[in-house]
Amino acid sequence: MAAEVQTNGVTNGLKQFASNGYHHTNGHSTNGHSTNGVSKHVEVGHSDFMDIRRYEDMIGNTAMVDITSLASPKVPGIKVLGKCEFLNPGFSMKDRIVRNIMNKAEELGHLKPGGTVVAASSGNTGAAVAMLAAMRGYKAVITTSPKCSQEKMDAIRAYGADLRVSPSGVPESHPDSYMNMAKRLSKENGWFDINQYDNLDNPEGHYLTLGPEIWNQTVGRVTHFVAGGSTGGTISGTGRYLKEKNPNIKCILADPYGSIFYDYWAEKKLVKPKKFLVEGVGKGSIPKCMDFNVVDDVIRVTDEESFKTCHQLAKKEGLMVGGSAGLNTFAAIQLANRLEEPAVIVTVLCDLGVKYLTKVYSEDWLTSNKLDSVINVDEADH
Repeated sequence: MAAEVQTNGVTNGLKQFASNGYHHTNGHSTNGHSTNGVSKHVEVGHSDFMDIRRYEDMIGNTAMVDITSLASPKVPGIKVLGKCEFLNPGFSMKDRIVRNIMNKAEELGHLKPGGTVVAASSGNTGAAVAMLAAMRGYKAVITTSPKCSQEKMDAIRAYGADLRVSPSGVPESHPDSYMNMAKRLSKENGWFDINQYDNLDNPEGHYLTLGPEIWNQTVGRVTHFVAGGSTGGTISGTGRYLKEKNPNIKCILADPYGSIFYDYWAEKKLVKPKKFLVEGVGKGSIPKCMDFNVVDDVIRVTDEESFKTCHQLAKKEGLMVGGSAGLNTFAAIQLANRLEEPAVIVTVLCDLGVKYLTKVYSEDWLTSNKLDSVINVDEADH
């Protein structure tokens, strides 16, 4: 009897669903439109109670969370807020720039139906390109370095992209670096190059979306913006927007030790990059998308500090994020701890920690890289 009642309830629910304009045809909901040649059927009312979007339309408008609990401010009234960019469809903030770059390329006729997109990436942009290419019917070729996590490589392949990994230990200036591989493939095959490092549609993507979201979510009270840089798109585009709204807002670049950004910002000096383990931040060259004019200060962060902060966020706030988010958060916490007046500090939680289970959250990997101190980090170890 119970099963019969439940079945009747489901049947009645389906009847009610269908009466509002939704009909099932060949295993696919037609939503009032023909499917595979099936005759079109339209009923008024279905759009009155359902607003269903495509997955791509969910890019942006990510949540903002309070992570002040990790800080020890000198004065009351200091807040540290994290923008949850891991909630984008591709689980990183790079969805924003890839969508903007593709939109502009389509508008200008540089990217045409059935075409091929190539992108050099440390992982997240590659995943975003592969995902959006799949949605829009393009072929995708992604180049990356061996530093890219296995999870990100697997995700890129899962979207159907052709992933090509550069030789190990190759500097960015080498013809076989993953950055130059993408340029060469684009030139040889006539493929559209996302060119995230030098394409100014990258920072524009953040100027048009991330900047306004931060301004609106903080009701215009943001005083500091903290973000790492690789292409420079995030801090350049977001920083430009925020400073246009309020010139007193300070933009702080979080930079890993080993990156050349700090020395270039401080002394306009190009130095030789050194090895660091955090992915997706820092650089061994200066991209055209990086606008140092919006950078008011640079806070340098070690691998150990970045990864410890990842584990603290997970253990204290339930936020499992990637190493670059740990780097950003550490810099934001350091800033919060040294300020002497109330402030609203916003930083970026760039991507999802699940992308780094075999690295940042692996005891074996941490131990092999002499980062044992990260494993049993205390929640309040700041």
